[in-house]
Amino acid sequence: MPGPSDSLAARAARIELLLLDVDGVLTDGGIVYADNQVEIKRFHVRDGSGLKLWQRAGKRAAIVSGRRSPVVDVRAAELGIAPVLQGHGEKLPAFEAVLAETGVRADQVCAVGDDLPDLPVLTRCGLAVAVADACPEVRAAADYVTTVPGGHGAVRDAIEWLLTAQGKWAGIVATFKM
Repeated sequence: MPGPSDSLAARAARIELLLLDVDGVLTDGGIVYADNQVEIKRFHVRDGSGLKLWQRAGKRAAIVSGRRSPVVDVRAAELGIAPVLQGHGEKLPAFEAVLAETGVRADQVCAVGDDLPDLPVLTRCGLAVAVADACPEVRAAADYVTTVPGGHGAVRDAIEWLLTAQGKWAGIVATFKM
């Protein structure tokens, strides 16, 4: 956990892994079932492109979700996100498993959350991000609150904020202006 003299810029510079919740962060939090009882989730395309830009910057992403949904595995594989831990209502042990699997330290993780089950991770990682429509307690614990709600580009917003803080965003943008 960061100390009081540890500046936000110094903490941002250490971030190597983005840890994402799913429902309410990568999606708008709605749970839709089709007639055949298959769960349907809507993901925002800019979150996906933001995650690809994050990876282009040499960074990694992981998912920890309290629920299980096969479509999350599909989307994570499509985006090259690993590890993906689903069905973990208690997120702190899952966070510790991600640290063990990836070899990153807690202070090298930026976690993005929206609700109370995310708080144990948000208070122990290097940087905490809340989506704009997160519950008040999560917003209060955050180092940054996105400008848009979960499922509407909030992950992309967090990635732009982080890469800007790390001095990498302008270089990434420049590669698209050629």
